[in-house]
Amino acid sequence: MAVYLRKGLKKPMWYFRLCIQGKRFNRPVPEATNQREAEKAETVFKAELLRGKYDLAGRKGEMLFKDLVSEYRDYARTNKKSWKTEECRVKNLHEYFGGKKLREITPILIEKYRMERRRTPKVRQKSQDSKGPKLVCNASINREVSILRKMFSIAVANDWIDKNPCVANQVKPLREDSRRERFLEPWEEIKLLAQCKDGHAYLKPILICALHTGMRKSEILNLKWQNVDLEKGYLTVTRTKSGKDRNIPISLTLRQHLCALRENRQTEYVFTNPETQKPYFDLKRSFGDILEKANIKGLRFHDLRHTAATRMVTAGIDLIVVQEILGHASVSTTMRYSHPVPERKMQAIVALDAYVADNLEIMTAEA
Repeated sequence: MAVYLRKGLKKPMWYFRLCIQGKRFNRPVPEATNQREAEKAETVFKAELLRGKYDLAGRKGEMLFKDLVSEYRDYARTNKKSWKTEECRVKNLHEYFGGKKLREITPILIEKYRMERRRTPKVRQKSQDSKGPKLVCNASINREVSILRKMFSIAVANDWIDKNPCVANQVKPLREDSRRERFLEPWEEIKLLAQCKDGHAYLKPILICALHTGMRKSEILNLKWQNVDLEKGYLTVTRTKSGKDRNIPISLTLRQHLCALRENRQTEYVFTNPETQKPYFDLKRSFGDILEKANIKGLRFHDLRHTAATRMVTAGIDLIVVQEILGHASVSTTMRYSHPVPERKMQAIVALDAYVADNLEIMTAEA
């Protein structure tokens, strides 16, 4: 038995590890602020083990799924930057499987869950049963099952159950639809920004930032003034999805809006709700309002990032440069954002059509 302080994290955290009946356990104690509290948590955990809660008495699979969810949340907070984003998916799994024992969750039950969640051509918005989960697309279901698979991997690693019921050969991923291609047309941008007035005026610099940097919504809403250097003309995005900081040049248009915001700055965040003095949590409702007023259909906030990538590639900017600006770990990810526009496709075909004729002229001139 031992407790130790792990310092390699953003915030140091106490852990304990112990071995009982040949089974090893290594657990974080997020609520512990000192060694004594960590030792107390260790003692409580050991008592629960000996009572058979975690199947030391040959009762594998008796653990409730809701207890596994609790263990997974501790794991995710420590190891995953995206744990807040995936919390909604964890909640869906908890609501469906929460009261069941681990041994009761079989591939057949997982398939039943997927069928109830799956979106069909006839029902695309909400389940008619208000008590059940909303019907969603295959991609979202695959993300949820991926989390479920990881949960059971943790259970297997800790000997709470013998095998993972959602391994790939038993629960195969659902076929996902092709990635939707949508970017903001110039005339749509004019209409959209024109609606950023009165109660929605605060949205304009946020949209400009998205279109002129390609930043993710979370990166924009969490941007701090300490990471904006208007003198040198760049901003720094920290704690990105790829785990690396990146510098993005500030365009003249964006600079004008940032200078105006800096004159009235009241908090450390660039984009702050004047009523709460805190960063905006989400823009779904307000963004939806201006889309409706501008009569723009099928556009998500994330499509503004898509738009920035597409415009850079269309302008002939090298994909490696676009990759650096967007913060992608791989250039193949950047290529998914860079859909060629119809005009560029036509230019390519015209080039093929003219290739032979141009070369014949050269050969004739040389002869």
